[in-house]
Amino acid sequence: MYIFALKSFDLPMPKKWFQNWFNSPYYHILYHQRNDEEAEFIIDNLCAFLKPASDANILDIACGRGRHSVYLNKKGYDVTGIDLSVSNIKFAQQFENEKLQFYVHDMRYPFYINYFDFAFNLFTSFGYFETEKDDINSLKTFRKSLKKDGTLIIDCFNSCKIRHHLTNQEVKNIEGIDFYISKKIAEGKIIKNISFEHKNKDYSFKEEVKAFTLNDFHRLFEKSGFKVIHQFGDYSLNPYDENKSDRLIFICKKADV
Repeated sequence: MYIFALKSFDLPMPKKWFQNWFNSPYYHILYHQRNDEEAEFIIDNLCAFLKPASDANILDIACGRGRHSVYLNKKGYDVTGIDLSVSNIKFAQQFENEKLQFYVHDMRYPFYINYFDFAFNLFTSFGYFETEKDDINSLKTFRKSLKKDGTLIIDCFNSCKIRHHLTNQEVKNIEGIDFYISKKIAEGKIIKNISFEHKNKDYSFKEEVKAFTLNDFHRLFEKSGFKVIHQFGDYSLNPYDENKSDRLIFICKKADV
């Protein structure tokens, strides 16, 4: 086993949209609906389907503030959460114990090798990078982190449904803040611009997530050494429907197993 993790907050951080936005407290205000109840629902359903052994080691990739990791740990599993956001990891570390650890780490680079039974990448935490090379390198890194018979779970939005129901402009008032949100599809990405004023200061953030289709994911998995075992269309694990499903959830194994 090789370990590349760093328990440090002094890592050089790229000036990318996801670095700035995910480190902002306003991200968590805007997406307050992504609560513990929602996280527990998907984790309960995935665990019922996957049936992890009681001694399973689980990696939570792009763990955010750790809501999935914490709940998996409450179920008795040994869990490691990684995220590029320093502020998210600082927040999550308050929940650490001997079977729950959090690290600042970039998913594109090696972490623990041949160590985990399951790797989770949930709530559209993939497709942020500029090049397909980075996407494939990330998946290859996920693969390296897994044991020979390990399982990868990736959950993203269903871009096909979003394309057909895209709302170009909206305003959300949350905690007294008016978030002005514009959305568009350009260069194969779903781009969201978020602007607002708070305490007499103007803010502007951006999200850019690749609009991967089912075929795109299968192609990326093939190039990175994975095979899809199951795919679902929502957190109840119903079958995927291109036009109706909210999510696109994959259960993958190493292709050479």
